[in-house]
Amino acid sequence: MDRTVIAYVIYLLVSIALTVWVARTLSRNGRAFLADVLHGNEKLADAVNHLLVVGFYLVNLGFVALYLDSDETIENARGVFEALSAKLGVVLLVLGVMHLANVYVLNRIRRRGVMEREQRPPVPPQGWVAPTAGA
Repeated sequence: MDRTVIAYVIYLLVSIALTVWVARTLSRNGRAFLADVLHGNEKLADAVNHLLVVGFYLVNLGFVALYLDSDETIENARGVFEALSAKLGVVLLVLGVMHLANVYVLNRIRRRGVMEREQRPPVPPQGWVAPTAGA
């Protein structure tokens, strides 16, 4: 088997495994943020969480597939490691950026929900006071 094909197979296996691991971590921990934002609506939190995970998979696996191509021929074992380190390094950076973007979006959604809750008065108004003429 050609060394380039071996590098491709290893690249795909490691990249897909990393993508699945990051997506599961985001899903498991992001659900708590969504449940808080959605005022305890667990069913809606699960649905939104699932949609976010599907989007994460599509973007990252699409990038992994597009980045698979290589113009160079790998001649030896050292070349396999060099090609894999470059490709996997870029995939890890993209996964990190996507992870931070997801955390940022979840935090913004959560912050908006907290601010909405703080804008509501703790008790309904109990009366009305007419303005005074001197004020």
